[in-house]
This record gives sequence, C-alpha cells and structure tokens, in this order.
Amino acid sequence: MRAILTIAGQELRDGLRDRWVLAATLLMAALALSLVLLGSAPAGTVSTPALTVTVVSLSSLSIFLVPLIALLVSYDAIVGESERGTLLLLLSYPIARWQMIVGKFIGHTGILAIATIIGYGAAGLLVLATTSGNDAASWLAFLSLLGSSILLGAVFIGLGYLISGLARERGAAAGLAVGVWVVFIILFDTALLGLLVAANMPSSLVSALLLLNPTDAYRLLNLAGFEEVRFLSGMAELSTTAGIDLRIVAGSLLAWLAVPLGFATLLFHRREL
Repeated sequence: MRAILTIAGQELRDGLRDRWVLAATLLMAALALSLVLLGSAPAGTVSTPALTVTVVSLSSLSIFLVPLIALLVSYDAIVGESERGTLLLLLSYPIARWQMIVGKFIGHTGILAIATIIGYGAAGLLVLATTSGNDAASWLAFLSLLGSSILLGAVFIGLGYLISGLARERGAAAGLAVGVWVVFIILFDTALLGLLVAANMPSSLVSALLLLNPTDAYRLLNLAGFEEVRFLSGMAELSTTAGIDLRIVAGSLLAWLAVPLGFATLLFHRREL
C-alpha cells in the first residue's frame, strides 16, 4: 500500500506542477461560470432553480471536456515512461506492476478530481451568491454531478491506460486517444441517431444501447436521476417509457471503469521492457 501511495503522490505532485493542468482547470471554471451566467435568464422565466439549470448545462459540458482532459492525462502513462527510460528505473524498486498502475490511477484521478471540484465548485459558489430558491434536491443533483463527473474522468483514465499499454510510441498513443474521444463523444451518438431514424426501436432497447457508451450512461445518470433536472432536460418521457434503472446505469459506469483498467494492468504485466 505504501508503494501505491508513493506513486500516487508523485503523479499528483507532477500533475499539479504541470501548466496545462492549471490551464484545463481554469478552462473548466471559465466555461462553467459562463454557463451559469447564461443560464440565469431562463431559470428566472420558468421559475426553475438556477442550480438545476446549471446541472443540465454542466452535464453537457462534462461530456466533451472531462473525457478529453482524462485522456490527455493518461495516454502516455506507460508508453511515455518507456520512451523516457524511467520505466525500468521504476520497476527496479520492490514494486509490482499492478501497484504501479493503481498508484498512477489514483494520482491521475486525484488531479482530475481537483480540477473538477475547483472548476465546477466555482460555478456552484456563483449560483449560491447570486440566486435564491435552490432547494436541497438541486444541491443533491449538483453534488451528484460532481461525483459522476469524476467517475466519468476515471473511466477515460482507464481507457487511456489501455491505449498506453497497447501503443509502442507516444505519437501512436496520442492518435489512439483522439480516436477514442471522437468515437465515444461524436460518432457513437451520430450512429445511434441514424439507427433510430432508420428503424423504429423500442425505448428499452435505446436505453440499453446508451449504456454501451460511458458518456451516454453519464448523461442518463445526471439528466434522468432527479425530477426537476429530468423535466428541464427533456428526459422525463424517456425515463418513464424506458423504465431506466439508475442503479444499472451507475453499475455500467463502474464496469466501464473496471474492465479497461483491468485489461491495461494485464497488458502491462505481459509487456516486454
């Protein structure tokens, strides 16, 4: 356990010293604050708590931004160490390969969690300072957004490790990371929309297909999990007709976390140095 925490602490310190991590945090904060300011007008018009509008807006932002940051943090976790020649040095210490992966994962997830809490926390503080009428349900939805955003980032960190375990060069890993982002964020939903237009599929099948994409599972968890958010986002009908079970949605996200991370650990265990 000590070896894992040592590696995690080193990754966390390196990440916090990295300027682009600071830039990503500031970008998240700036976009979140912009969405809060832009969302204040419709909230007043429809008598919806401003924090609920913020949750809907930030959920859409997270789908694009959080996976990108996570992949940028993690795509060279293994192949980058190999190219820099530090992988052999790390493994010369009394540490198992799986401990190295777990330590890096904890450190990278910590970096993403700090960026998310600071970025979205600034938006929550602005809502608290400038609006009223935000009930306990709205704050619970906001806290759920924070937690699930960190979980979504952890999923893509695991995918980044899998990419890093498969690639032999950092350039190839970077290309694969961009490809994974494009597939999950853009192509999957485009293909699913085309399938919906071409075939009249039942709502239950649609919800099942959405679980094949971690970003869609994240969207369901946040936009269909709370009543006011559900009605404001237009997810009320799908949630009712498809009978979405949020425990299954959360379980799918956890599976998306465990499976790629497990395969990445297996690949690293078999990797020749």
